[in-house]
Amino acid sequence: MLVGQFALVVAALFTGAAAYINIAEHPARLLLNDGPLLTQWKPSYKRGFAMQSSLAVLGFVLGLGDWYLTGEPLWALGAIVLVANWPFTLLAIMPINNQLAAISPDSVGAEMRPLMEQWGRRHAVRTALGAASTLIFIWAMQ
Repeated sequence: MLVGQFALVVAALFTGAAAYINIAEHPARLLLNDGPLLTQWKPSYKRGFAMQSSLAVLGFVLGLGDWYLTGEPLWALGAIVLVANWPFTLLAIMPINNQLAAISPDSVGAEMRPLMEQWGRRHAVRTALGAASTLIFIWAMQ
């Protein structure tokens, strides 16, 4: 059960970080002018990616570990939902990331802000997946 508790903590940390981005950081970033907006997003995204990808993988491993130890399938389901952030990011967000990364803050055009807004909407899916995983892990603990 301790493994499952760690899985829950990791999923909750992932969800909190993702929610912070959607509720506080990204809306505040969108208030900036285009050049500073992109300048702030680039290092923020790199750091956030490293943190959230690690949490998704760790929560996945811990969830599967508790499924293995207890036989409760909800642990496996929560683990799969949490790690679903990886393929979602690669398929739905990474193309936007690549487009944004290719833009120089000195030569920002009209295409950047709609991409940044789309990025925020797609990142909200990551938050929802984290929240769903957290709730499934709570359910598995019952």
